[in-house]
Amino acid sequence: MIELHHLNNSRSQRILWLLEELGLDYEIRHYRRDSDTQLAPDSLKRIHPLGKAPVLTDGGMSLAESGAIIDYLAQTYGRDTLLPANNSPAWWDYVYWLHYAEGSLMPPLLIRHVFDRVQQAPVLFFVRPIVNRIVAGVDKAFLHNQIRTHLNFVADHLSCHDWFAGHRFGAADIQMSFPLEVAMHRSELADSYPRLGAYVSALQARPAYLRALKAGGPYLYGPTVGV
Repeated sequence: MIELHHLNNSRSQRILWLLEELGLDYEIRHYRRDSDTQLAPDSLKRIHPLGKAPVLTDGGMSLAESGAIIDYLAQTYGRDTLLPANNSPAWWDYVYWLHYAEGSLMPPLLIRHVFDRVQQAPVLFFVRPIVNRIVAGVDKAFLHNQIRTHLNFVADHLSCHDWFAGHRFGAADIQMSFPLEVAMHRSELADSYPRLGAYVSALQARPAYLRALKAGGPYLYGPTVGV
């Protein structure tokens, strides 16, 4: 039996979705973020030393990192349905987007999220202007342009491709879903990138995606209606 250690509002949601797309039997071990810190509970460290999700076990196999898990599940159970032909140009597109999602697109979005948390954290009133100036300075010098550069790149790709790798929906789309959901959760980015918003909405309308939402519980970055 496949077992997924699942943390709410995290990358592990897309692993639930992949399991549903593949029609596999699995069990979920649920973990919830601390309501104040939004960090994963310490109990996850008993599963993996880093205390992060997702972690998937399949028989004697145990894997962390969502990209590795997606690649394992797709190659083991979905080679004919979710992967392009091996060594084809579309195969290398799959490899690229599999790594790009977390290696390039997600880091500036994560930094933006951390800065949002910093700005919302309670501090002494005379410290608040300093915090705001630091955040605004980093945003102007680096973060704003980085996020827009990456989203422009992704939007350009999707302007002439229906999917990220090949001519059909596949594992690369599942891997790319989380950073794009995070980005489209920000209204200023959703308004600026309607093509990305439409793509994310199409992913979120898939029956397997909706089944994964029911299995995983409330998901901050999921659709707000129709579930």
